[in-house]
Amino acid sequence: MSRTPTHSATPSRTAAEAATQPASWRRAAEAAAAFGGFPAPGERVAVTGCGTSWFMAIAYAALREAAGLGETDAFASSEFPVGRSYDRIVAITRSGTTTEVLDLLGAVAGRIPTLALTADPDTPVMAAADTVAVLDWADEESVVQTRFATTALAFLRAGLGELPAALGVKSVADAAVDAELALTEPLPEAVVAAEQWTFLGRGWTYGLAQEAALKMREAAGAWTEAYPAMEYRHGPISITAPGRVTWAFGPLPEGLAADVAEVGGTLVANAPCDPLADLIRVQRLAVTLAESKGYDPDRPRNLSRSVILS
Repeated sequence: MSRTPTHSATPSRTAAEAATQPASWRRAAEAAAAFGGFPAPGERVAVTGCGTSWFMAIAYAALREAAGLGETDAFASSEFPVGRSYDRIVAITRSGTTTEVLDLLGAVAGRIPTLALTADPDTPVMAAADTVAVLDWADEESVVQTRFATTALAFLRAGLGELPAALGVKSVADAAVDAELALTEPLPEAVVAAEQWTFLGRGWTYGLAQEAALKMREAAGAWTEAYPAMEYRHGPISITAPGRVTWAFGPLPEGLAADVAEVGGTLVANAPCDPLADLIRVQRLAVTLAESKGYDPDRPRNLSRSVILS
């Protein structure tokens, strides 16, 4: 699939869908309060998905385990260790048709209880999983995921209940307020004009860093990388230079700001903004860069809404 030039003044579907995230997260919190299928405290859980859904799985798994609710792993569905024993598997699939997810659910059927999150109730995942949470209000027309991914994480996050204050994680309602600001505040000129972006996270925000890098590659074909924040000094800092951005989700590790400044990079650190809301800024940046290059962010090169293997 080739890039399609776009010069329309009408916002892309990606941008329009991204703008609905605050309301979508609030609805997710309401749905979570009425949902009875979340993993129970103490259960050993594995979370899975492909692409963006895998990165949301990484974030949820790290957050659940850090909250003391039980050992929680995350795997790309194609790399899932099916021989391991878990009390529950949580699968995230926007389309409900992704081959690797469906194959995994079939492989563990009758042996491990499964919960799936999807946007489409008329797809095979409805029969493949034991329990399904349908977040159909968060479905998207764009190939590039924004709203469904963050809404799925907001739903799972709300399902964890009140989290320990030491984690520094806001309620979904407060995250939605931060998201409204993230949608309206101007993007820094140096960030838009950069030639390269490195995204960093710690704990649950490492999944967000991975998703930020993917979003920039998908929509804008940008040169991006993602790492755990404490690994930045162990090699990745070598790429940092004037005209390049280091973007950290959540609180900065001590000394990192000085390290970035010393090598001439541009640091973006929006704490105390909720990291999930900060991801919206990257979504906006990806659309801005795509459109500046004449790309259509709704239909990225070589990608489709769902990967269905023969």
